[in-house]
Amino acid sequence: MAVIRAAQTGDVPRLLPLMEDFNRLEGIPWRPRAMTAALRRLLAEPDLGFVLVGAEGERLVAYAVVTFNYDLEHAGRDAFLTELYVSPAARGHGLGRSLLAACERTGRVRDVLTLHLMVLPENTRALALYQGAGYVRSPRVVLSKPLAPSAAG
Repeated sequence: MAVIRAAQTGDVPRLLPLMEDFNRLEGIPWRPRAMTAALRRLLAEPDLGFVLVGAEGERLVAYAVVTFNYDLEHAGRDAFLTELYVSPAARGHGLGRSLLAACERTGRVRDVLTLHLMVLPENTRALALYQGAGYVRSPRVVLSKPLAPSAAG
């Protein structure tokens, strides 16, 4: 049974293979140097957000990344669950649901009023998880534009 806990800097080497697999599955170019630096900064600066991991002993089998925003529409802090990944061998036992619930609990403690997420439409398993937890489709379309060369690839 996996234990869900806050990620620590020492987890970074064990997190990177999970992150690489998540990015591959999402069709996101894997840029290890830039993404490792961003992860280390997120872990070092709690005002940016938080990372939770699912651990079986020393082995990490799942993780989630939540980053903070501030929005007048939500009357304060909102956040994005930018990544939630469970390794294939650990799937089907409720770990994703537990990790999602832990993100929500941690978000509430950190004054998050609304938690957003994005999911690929063809990822029916993830859609079922999120919709089953009460997430609803936004009436808005998400548009993105990289503002720095490192963000573009």
